[in-house]
Parts: sequence; C-alpha cells; structure tokens
Amino acid sequence: MNQPNQRGGGGGFRQQQQASPLAIVTKKTQFDTNAYTKLAMAEVWRKDWVYALVPFALGLLPAIVWHSWWWLALSFVLTLLFVLLRSAQVTGVTQLEQSKPLFERMNFEMDQKQLLLRVSKEKAMQLTWDMIGKVRRDDDAYLLYLKPGAPPADTAGWRLWIAKTFDVPVFLHLPLRVFNSDNDRKLFEALLRRKSLLA
Repeated sequence: MNQPNQRGGGGGFRQQQQASPLAIVTKKTQFDTNAYTKLAMAEVWRKDWVYALVPFALGLLPAIVWHSWWWLALSFVLTLLFVLLRSAQVTGVTQLEQSKPLFERMNFEMDQKQLLLRVSKEKAMQLTWDMIGKVRRDDDAYLLYLKPGAPPADTAGWRLWIAKTFDVPVFLHLPLRVFNSDNDRKLFEALLRRKSLLA
C-alpha cells in the first residue's frame, strides 16, 4: 500500500485487518483538517523561513546597478508569492484524495507489528512501523510522522532537490485523551521506545 503522501499514490483502506489480541485499542477520534494545517504550517515555516530570503535577495539584485525603490517593492512581492505558494502546498495536503483517510473518524489499534487505523469493522488502513519516520510527543498528543514518499524515478537534478526540500510533513495525531487508560498510554510509549521512534 502506498503511504498517504506518496506521489502517484492512491492510498486507502484495506478490508478486514485484524489486530493482535494484545493490541492497544484507543477510543474513536477525528483529526481536524484545520488543526493539521496549523501544526504543519508551523513546522514548515520553522524549517523553511530561510528559503523566503532567496526571492527577496533576487528581487534586490538589480538595485546594485539601477537604484530605485521599485526593486525593494519587487523583492517584497516575490517573497510574498513564495510564502503564498508554499503555504498553499501545505494546505493542499488536506484536499488530496490519498490523504483523506487520515482525517476520517477512526480508532487506532497498535501492536508490535503494525498500526491499524480502523474506521469500521470492515474498513481499516494498515501501517507497519517502518512507515513511521519519527514520533513527537506534545503536551496533549503524539504526532506520528510518516516517511516522505519517494519522488518519481525519472526526477533528477534541481527537480529532485525541490521535491526533497519542499516536501510537506504528513502525520497522524493521537491525542492523549483517546487512550482508554494511563496504562495503555504507557504501553504505547514503551512500544515507541522499543521501535526507536521516541527518544
């Protein structure tokens, strides 16, 4: 199965996935698209703010030869366009067909082998632990980041650099309140540590 953010993907739900009897089962929850956008936007701009300086500098280059305030205005417009395009890329993830399953109402079932995202008895999406790149623990939730999808094989040069540099983070959001008990939360955290996903 393709990861939800793989290019050319078509991720979705598989039928009749069974969790282990020893699995940790959570209550149902739904990740709001606005909450995702807010978290992803903060992370992207924390990492990519320096790239916004490139169009600003390019807009100011002609001012070295021809002195005018118009070059300053041009550099501001170029920077604004870059910020708008990068922000649209982040918000666009919530509209992609292969990302829609991440925003459905579901419960999670975790065991040593897999993580099931279960919408109903018949409808579940299976993720193996090697599809998770890292886990971040916030005050009220765990964020499980999926590994980025590989660019198409024929992508090379500057296109490959852009595809890798300007990827959008895709993650699962597990609020602490979805765990049925504090013991389940501790077992889940111990599982993440065994998988070397949580420091």
